[in-house]
Amino acid sequence: MMLVNTDYITGKELEMLGLVKGSTVRAKSFGKDFMAGMKNLVGGEVREYQELLLEARQIATKRMVDEADALGADAVVNVRYGTSSVMQGAAEIVVYGTAVKFK
Repeated sequence: MMLVNTDYITGKELEMLGLVKGSTVRAKSFGKDFMAGMKNLVGGEVREYQELLLEARQIATKRMVDEADALGADAVVNVRYGTSSVMQGAAEIVVYGTAVKFK
């Protein structure tokens, strides 16, 4: 499945199939939260949260691709990611785009 953040794919004529999306809500664990808190004291990159968000983006992207596959898509164009806090200690990652089929 080709994923692009443009509204076209060079050399391809596209048939739009519709909006597809994927999302997940992830919460930090006590252990990771403790380690991140320690990093807050000394500064630097907070790898525990970086890993959490990377995993969340991967899960959300897979869900979007699965939805596009179900429509028979060859690609998803205009891919966008967003995040929001849904409660203290938990964040939603959402990814969306337009499923397309090559003509």
